[in-house]
Amino acid sequence: MEKEDQERQASEEAQAEEAVAETEEEFSEEQTNAELEEILAEEEPAEETAGAEKEAEIPAEEEEVKPPKRKRKKEEEEFVEERIYTIPLGKAWVRPPKKRAPRAIHMIKAFITKHMKLAMSVEEEEEAEELPKLVISADVNQKVWSRGIEKPPRKIRVRAAKDKDGNVTIFLAEGE
Repeated sequence: MEKEDQERQASEEAQAEEAVAETEEEFSEEQTNAELEEILAEEEPAEETAGAEKEAEIPAEEEEVKPPKRKRKKEEEEFVEERIYTIPLGKAWVRPPKKRAPRAIHMIKAFITKHMKLAMSVEEEEEAEELPKLVISADVNQKVWSRGIEKPPRKIRVRAAKDKDGNVTIFLAEGE
């Protein structure tokens, strides 16, 4: 037993010495790399300062070019019409338990299509290249499905926004 322990210790010590030797080699390589970088930096100081000035100028221009406030205003301006509705979903509870949440989503789509005048007449459909879309946000979907498929909410308060193309997006009303 003692011989085995001594052999283990000897092998562990040998491995430790090898690891130390490897780290010393890596360290010496890092030193030489650092020395080379310093030499190169001394040879081309004028180019680095010019590059530093350019880098200093670029962020200032980027701040002026990319104001996030303008993007938000454009998004708000795109909506032509915006309304808040409380949609009753009680009739979804008439369905079997495993079909209630999908029925609630269908009822939300039907309600918004009717009240936001999303359905087009046959004549307008022929003229239009793309039909307007109804988009339900993830927040509304999560609210309907929050208690599972069997127990959707009895009513839900939403904000419907119509953009200039006629597409309607449904968001969860604030405070919900």
